Amino acid sequence: MDRLDAMEMAVAAIEEGSLAAAARRAGRSAAAATRAVALLEAEAGETLLLRSTRGLRLTEAGERHLAAWREVLGRLAEVRAEGAQNVLAGTLVVTAPEMFGRLKVMPVLETFLERHPKVQARALLLNRVVDMTGEGVDVAIRLAHLANSSLVTVTLGAVRQVVCASPAYLAERGEPREPADLAAHGCIGMSMDGNRELWTFRRHPGGSRVRSVPVQSRLSVSGVGAGLDAAGRGWGVVRVLSYQVAEDLAAGRLRRILHGFEPEPIPVNMVFRANPPRRSAVRGFVDHAVPVLRRELAQVAAMTEQPAQPNPASSPSRTMRTIDTLHTAERAASTPTANKTNVFSKVRNA
Repeated sequence: MDRLDAMEMAVAAIEEGSLAAAARRAGRSAAAATRAVALLEAEAGETLLLRSTRGLRLTEAGERHLAAWREVLGRLAEVRAEGAQNVLAGTLVVTAPEMFGRLKVMPVLETFLERHPKVQARALLLNRVVDMTGEGVDVAIRLAHLANSSLVTVTLGAVRQVVCASPAYLAERGEPREPADLAAHGCIGMSMDGNRELWTFRRHPGGSRVRSVPVQSRLSVSGVGAGLDAAGRGWGVVRVLSYQVAEDLAAGRLRRILHGFEPEPIPVNMVFRANPPRRSAVRGFVDHAVPVLRRELAQVAAMTEQPAQPNPASSPSRTMRTIDTLHTAERAASTPTANKTNVFSKVRNA
């Protein structure tokens, strides 16, 4: 194991919170992760990482070294990315849930194709779990807790199930203080099987146990966009994922309610087969998409939490604003001074 490998493993350990998790992320053994830290500490002549049953903690010296490792690895990733520009070719097949794919993945894929004209792509935007092997998929975006598998999983962020209503509706009907109060409210459902749904909430604010609360839907729609539009017009309370409603919340068109009863966040993961060829479209797309989608999900979290702003009289559509924001972020990521990430520098065999 050379110093670069050791740096990559140590940075992964800090980001993942354990040596074992860093080893899994890199597709290597736990012993390899331990050797990596030992090599770096031997060269530094001091302890850099403290291990305990609670996880990992950097020493003061470790903090200094971590900054240097990230700088070295970041510059190396830039050199590798620049060397790979305009040489990728082949077909790329990507899958994602329909709305997440439309709002978040497609702008990233389109920018990738602009940079690599020899790459062809197919996007399967489906609200079901796609069999990656059976359907020939190279990269999948999945909003779920995933079981262990032979596939490589890169965490991009997380989203939440949020409950919202328009300020006008809440002013007229009052704000629910606990999930049981929804029985007295008009709810907008997403099921075509009837007008009753089960919405999941924590039993108590901040607690770990959850319960399913039956809600009555006066209006049921077959798409999230229609449900958000109806909620914005004051038709009732709607439950969606945070990325779907972030701009409406930030603009003040909708207001988040029952915040403390929301269930645990849902992780957003990118999944692909281990060790794709170095110059392949798959590898290029993952290196391109991961930092952009991580920034986008961080922005969603910030927009969801920040206080609502007044709604302008005329504003671009939700979809167009999201796409414009992503293109701006990606243009910034493509500049020489941008902070780039090579995911595959962390995914190697032992």
